[in-house]
Amino acid sequence: MTSGPEADFARSCVPSITSSGRRTSLLTEDGVRIEALYTPPRAPAGAPSDVLAVVLAHGFTGALERPALRRAAGVFAQDAAVITFSFRGHGRSGGRSTVGDREVLDLAAAVGWARALGHRRVATVGFSMGGSIVLRHAALFGGARGGRTDARTDMVVSVSAPARWFYRGTAPMRRLHWVVTRPTGRLVSRLGLKTRIHPEDWDPVPLSPVAAVPRISPTPLLIVHGDQDPYFPLDHPRMLAAAADPDTAELWLERGFGHAENAAPEALLGRIAAWTAERAAERAAEPDGD
Repeated sequence: MTSGPEADFARSCVPSITSSGRRTSLLTEDGVRIEALYTPPRAPAGAPSDVLAVVLAHGFTGALERPALRRAAGVFAQDAAVITFSFRGHGRSGGRSTVGDREVLDLAAAVGWARALGHRRVATVGFSMGGSIVLRHAALFGGARGGRTDARTDMVVSVSAPARWFYRGTAPMRRLHWVVTRPTGRLVSRLGLKTRIHPEDWDPVPLSPVAAVPRISPTPLLIVHGDQDPYFPLDHPRMLAAAADPDTAELWLERGFGHAENAAPEALLGRIAAWTAERAAERAAEPDGD
């Protein structure tokens, strides 16, 4: 009988097979149930150990079933297996959103599921809030800090992410802070946006995205941001890129691109998918690639 972290992880899953893929409820390290979906690649593929798995992390108020995330999953599923999930407080997942703090445990559970299914290469791709979470996850579960091997990622893509916390420099971010910090705003979020927000402030304040970035190397990192982003201006991606290892990180500033998965054109998603595939092939070709 299988033992070790993969077996422990498998016992935390409640799988079911649907026409859209394999749906599961994942149990996070702190006991929150997370709804997740595994979609196999559309192209002919070999064993899971030979197939890249891409874990997509949505933005605030997103969810597994939202059209923008499903569209992104469809692009990545052309050549890779894809895991989508709803962060805590979103969709059918349990708990309440901490807006980027304990959500690293949700992502770790999804990456752990990919490992338990046999995938040796796993990429994390996050949008907006999810973009900050993939950075912190990579710093805490891998990179220079070692981290838990069953939850590590092999490459990271952060799209439309903030560099620092508590930013209020744009009108959309001022509205977001009202939603998160005020009881009336949290009620609006729960009823109108279908997102349940935890009422307590961060304590302690989690590692910021820009502080997380230096800890990610030598894991490959791609930072993607649009010059028409209404939430975070270009000083955010530039700050992230400046903090990264130039030997392992890239910055794409995309002309005409707005914010996160809702605005990402399929051509851009396809280029990101190609980047993850290229990095996966490079890792597989390394002498210790397995």
